[in-house]
Amino acid sequence: MAEYSTVQKGSLKLKGLGHVSSGKKKKKTEEERKRLEKQVLTAQNDEEEKKKVYVDKRTPAQIAFDKIQEKRQMERILTKASKTHKRRVEEFNRHLDTLTEHYDIPKVSWTK
Repeated sequence: MAEYSTVQKGSLKLKGLGHVSSGKKKKKTEEERKRLEKQVLTAQNDEEEKKKVYVDKRTPAQIAFDKIQEKRQMERILTKASKTHKRRVEEFNRHLDTLTEHYDIPKVSWTK
């Protein structure tokens, strides 16, 4: 029990905050409200200006590359969407038929 004799009892005291009270919150005055509203409005205007001022930093080659990539991706999607499941299964079975016996699943049965 001697080990616990140096333990401090009571609430935590946080550094740099001074006295923390759980009392009532202060009501903001009209001037503070107007100042905060003005800050919010200016922040929103700044964000809108940043959105309008966006400059594309890609080179013409990069832009062309991205366009071609999107075009090819759309073509791939359309070709995959045009096939039915039945047709896909038939093509896969034809592909499996063309493979050699090396790819066959070996028998695991010990009795036969």
